[in-house]
Amino acid sequence: MADPTKKWSDNVPGKYYVDDQCIDCDACRTEAPDNFRRNDDHGYSYVYKQPTTPDELEKCTTAMEACPVEAIGTDG
Repeated sequence: MADPTKKWSDNVPGKYYVDDQCIDCDACRTEAPDNFRRNDDHGYSYVYKQPTTPDELEKCTTAMEACPVEAIGTDG
């Protein structure tokens, strides 16, 4: 389970976040490419844009469920 005290500072404020357990597997970026990006310097994903539509919300939820190390969390 993702730890909100260990989320990357790159995450934009909002419900979804990625924490330091991320292994850079690309699952979230594949599932929700409009919302997740890669930090190329350090090799991890982060939330670039919080979901604003039902479609984006569904994709972010799918990305969270697809994360093999449960590094994606929600604040609500």
